Amino acid sequence: MTIDKSWTQIRKRSNSAVFWQGLQSFLQMAKSHVNNRGFIRCPCNRCINNVQHQLEVLETHIHRFGFMSDYNEWIYHGENVNAASSSNVPQPNSGVHDRDEMFEVLEDIISNDAEVNQLGSQSSNVQYDNLFTALNSELYPGVSSFSSLNFLVKLMHLKVMNKWTNKSFDELLKLLKLAFPKMDLVESHYEAKKLMTKMSLGYQSIHVCKNDCALFWNENSTSETCPVCSESRWKMQAGRQTGKNVPHKVLRYFPLAPRLKRLFATSKTAKLMWWHRAGKSTDDNIMRHPVDGRAWKDFDRKHPVFADDVRNVRLGLAADGFNPFNNMSISYSMWPVVLTTYNLPPWLCMKPEYLMLSLLIPGPQSPGKDMDVFLRPLIEELKELWENGIDTRDAGNDRKVFKMRAALLWTVNDFPARSSLSGWSGQGYKACPTCNEDTPSMRVIGKTAYFGHRRFLLSTHRWRSNLDFDGRTERKRPPCRFSSVDIMDQLQRVKTIIPGKHPNYGGVK
Repeated sequence: MTIDKSWTQIRKRSNSAVFWQGLQSFLQMAKSHVNNRGFIRCPCNRCINNVQHQLEVLETHIHRFGFMSDYNEWIYHGENVNAASSSNVPQPNSGVHDRDEMFEVLEDIISNDAEVNQLGSQSSNVQYDNLFTALNSELYPGVSSFSSLNFLVKLMHLKVMNKWTNKSFDELLKLLKLAFPKMDLVESHYEAKKLMTKMSLGYQSIHVCKNDCALFWNENSTSETCPVCSESRWKMQAGRQTGKNVPHKVLRYFPLAPRLKRLFATSKTAKLMWWHRAGKSTDDNIMRHPVDGRAWKDFDRKHPVFADDVRNVRLGLAADGFNPFNNMSISYSMWPVVLTTYNLPPWLCMKPEYLMLSLLIPGPQSPGKDMDVFLRPLIEELKELWENGIDTRDAGNDRKVFKMRAALLWTVNDFPARSSLSGWSGQGYKACPTCNEDTPSMRVIGKTAYFGHRRFLLSTHRWRSNLDFDGRTERKRPPCRFSSVDIMDQLQRVKTIIPGKHPNYGGVK
């Protein structure tokens, strides 16, 4: 049987159905000749059969660099020949295309997804077709240094850094298309976002009850009314639903696992994720990173299996409210929830590029006691990462697949935000979470004041007997520390609270 190889000579590969069909036939034949790790020689013009890759990476390389012109008998990929001629031996090829920096990004995404799945489970990566097309397309006829995808990513980055509106971005795209009619570029910001989503840069839009009672997510995803207060999911006009279904509130959720996997997808960041093991301070009196603190060490003692693998991820969570309209006369509070990765060294873990926005909680009111309603998608994913982990390719360790787990060590927030996250009221006579029931407080001119700070001094300290503070000596002992058993016993006595701000159900706050 003669194999049709004419497709390998096609130069304009982006929009060629013949090239695509030939490539799929080639990959189907090569599938049964991969090694035990799922790798096979790559016949693109860059690798020239000297480098082995997974099948999905082969597909990317051949799309980008083309097929070797002198590889006529496919002896490494399933073609039966009587004898291998000298022409079949791979030789260095000087005609390699210039490497587009976006190719590395796309290669990391595809190979990371492919290597953690069983071979043959994907017939073809249809979701990456548009990315292949944009990656192989010249931005403008004769301009080979910039692919269409590369230009679009840089343009989107400028939009974010300079806070362009979506409308201004659309107007810029129209101007570029008008000035350069042959430019291969998307038509609108909406199309650009769809393309970016295929690079795992998207988010999930989750509808929320108008009273913050529940999310229309998972078991409630198809519900038309809130399961708690029975309010409609959609905005109404004059007692009737509008022509187009518009939700009252939308929670933006940015999945955590794909971004953690991305940190291990390139060797540079993968090795940085090990820093916390080798970067510990050798001086017990110096703390330059949370790894040197008692909380980190105590966590390692309690969870030795998790601590044994240096690649398991330690996270911190920060949340606070802000007014997005930059106008204090408008009462609106939006709450971002941000995660930071403490595996990284101290000069990187707090850099903006390594902070991961996880949730964007809508207003106009702050979530208050209903914070746990909005945190539910993140909590579910954190539980999955803690209990089962996720298969991840480690580019810093010969691309081996390991089971990555993650743990949330602590939260970083001010006192009001701590009240929302913990559920412990940040106001009233017992507001101090450390002193608990022993919080010393009193009413002073319509406000709650907290006193008794001298209780924490040594019993022989001279300030305890000083009358200049409140006219009395201080003889009380410091507040006792409540154990985890005591706190759990308190939680058992808390009555069930219905979530939401509906006056007939959860209440206002």
